Amino acid sequence: MVDRKIVNFVSHWNCKFESYSFHHNYFSMFLCNYFSIFLFLVFSIVLSTIIFFLSFFVSSKLDDAEKLTAYECGFNPFSDSRSEFDVKFYIVAILFIIFDLEISFLFPFSVCLNTISSVSYYCMLIFLFALTVGFLYEWKRGALDWD
Repeated sequence: MVDRKIVNFVSHWNCKFESYSFHHNYFSMFLCNYFSIFLFLVFSIVLSTIIFFLSFFVSSKLDDAEKLTAYECGFNPFSDSRSEFDVKFYIVAILFIIFDLEISFLFPFSVCLNTISSVSYYCMLIFLFALTVGFLYEWKRGALDWD
């Protein structure tokens, strides 16, 4: 029911813009084609602003002793929380980001595999080869070992 009202509202405005004599004007065509997206953008900005300020004013700001204590999975802290981390944590995180980005490049490639040219296909093979060589190099160096 709500979707029908939104569709009627947007189609009403589209008809209003299309009925004017300057229909061939670029701005009016822009409004006809993208008015629903603009309406959604304005609605989402207004709603997120309302939710942000509402949560700021409604939330409690009282600090008690329990809230200010250090917390480590329900236990009292064993040592200082500002101790140094091993570099391997950062290396594994960076490797995860790199290979996660690889998947984001592979998905569109796999979707349009039957429509791309051979040059695009060989460029993607070179990209995959470079990533495979990098992965093998990191594996050989022991970046993935937890010794």
